[in-house]
Amino acid sequence: MSGHEDTPLKIDMHTHIIPDKLPNFTEKFGYGDFISLLHHKKDSALMMKGGKFFREISANCWNPELRIKEYEKYHTNIQVISTIPVMFSYWADARDCLDLSMFLNDHMAGVVEKYPEHYIGLGTVPMQDVDLAIQELERLDKLGFPGVQIGSNINNQNLSKPRFFEFFEACEKLNMAILVHPWDMMGKEHMEKYWLPWLVGMPAETTRAITSMIFGGVFERYPKLRVCFAHGGGSFVATLGRIEHGFNCRPDLVAVHNNVNPKEYLGKFWVDSVTHDAEMFEYILKKIGSEKVCVGSDYPFPLGDLEIGSFIDELGLDREDYENLMYKSAMDWLGIGKTQDDELKKIIASA
Repeated sequence: MSGHEDTPLKIDMHTHIIPDKLPNFTEKFGYGDFISLLHHKKDSALMMKGGKFFREISANCWNPELRIKEYEKYHTNIQVISTIPVMFSYWADARDCLDLSMFLNDHMAGVVEKYPEHYIGLGTVPMQDVDLAIQELERLDKLGFPGVQIGSNINNQNLSKPRFFEFFEACEKLNMAILVHPWDMMGKEHMEKYWLPWLVGMPAETTRAITSMIFGGVFERYPKLRVCFAHGGGSFVATLGRIEHGFNCRPDLVAVHNNVNPKEYLGKFWVDSVTHDAEMFEYILKKIGSEKVCVGSDYPFPLGDLEIGSFIDELGLDREDYENLMYKSAMDWLGIGKTQDDELKKIIASA
């Protein structure tokens, strides 16, 4: 069996986008290493962090029509778009970060408005100031965004810090989904060689976020919170045996804020499919369940799964699991397709 060709929908719930033109925020605010774009040749741009080169990107980072053509090859109907994590700018003055966040969110809202059958937006908010983050969250809700993307840590503070509880409460109240994406990887200054921050640091960052939210009692406090973790949940599932063993053998250190076994949270949050390994993906599927795993690609970056989960077609999954992965899990996580998103219902009906 190679997939289910009559499955009506495929949602890629983890992609990144950036406007093709950015204000020079460093000049505007008078400080900092904000990202700017230098269009140095056709269909390509340099992301500059302050005055230093950060990354070269192609037009598929900003051109929505080009993106549609590219992901059409992999039978994908919809991309969930979010900003590139380096744009979070949690290090900046909170009001300046709010200004930047609003600019990025307005751009995404415009893309979704122009191509509603192809894009769903996840906003970004200034997490270094919870009041301002909630202010922008409420505006995003009015703009029709089903959720937000946040970093795995906020200026090296774990997501279990009580100062973030009010934000999670607001997300739960507003029915806003959360994508947690690794960024600003811990220890990166000690492992710059061999691209280790991306290869080792990112999976560890995601595991840091999951375990912090579990042990900090976030999921206990906000049981209706819908959170998805990028890159297959990082190294969490692969190291859960060690995590659980630590919980059992040293509860005095681990279970100080939550005495629920971490294994009990399998199936209570979502992860994407970016594992780059079919056997690991099947293991995650076994542990978490298909209803909590979504197709994601990290498009358009080369470290992502740029074939958008095509390897799943070769796994011989039954129809229920396959449809969960292709679109149902993402819809449940985003809370759409049930009551409020008429446009998505039309897409499903016509697919």
